[in-house]
Amino acid sequence: MRTTEITARRHIMVVLEHGEDFYTGLAEACAKHDIRSGYIPSFVGGFRRARLVGDCKPLKNPDAPLWEEVEVEHLEALGGGTLAWNAEENQLAPHIHVAAGIKDASADGRVSHLLGATVQFICEIPVVEVIGATDGPALTRSRDPHLFAGEVPILGFGPHN
Repeated sequence: MRTTEITARRHIMVVLEHGEDFYTGLAEACAKHDIRSGYIPSFVGGFRRARLVGDCKPLKNPDAPLWEEVEVEHLEALGGGTLAWNAEENQLAPHIHVAAGIKDASADGRVSHLLGATVQFICEIPVVEVIGATDGPALTRSRDPHLFAGEVPILGFGPHN
């Protein structure tokens, strides 16, 4: 286990509108407000189309990261996640999971890591910026070379992890 103390600094509300790309809009909003680390306690919205981590086949190794994806349409979604800074790529690295009901399938659900989505109607996202005890973003994201050959991005604390 790793822990660190963080302090909530600013809260902003992001409203993505019909047809907007979820991750592009989120990144633009965070850039506009110079937010480099934070969290999304919970968001609500509709997705016209979403790409989620998942597969319909049996997993060869259930303990290994899964990079396959499924695409689903017409969803009502509830989600949340962390916003960390990827210093290697000099950009925001969100980690978002969703629970979503497919509207035309009796709201059958999907729960997974969100790879991408197009907003349908609206998506309301409260963002809480966090700061740490040192300069730089409080939360960072990098790959652990010891975890599945460096395939898994993990959350770190501060600019020096």
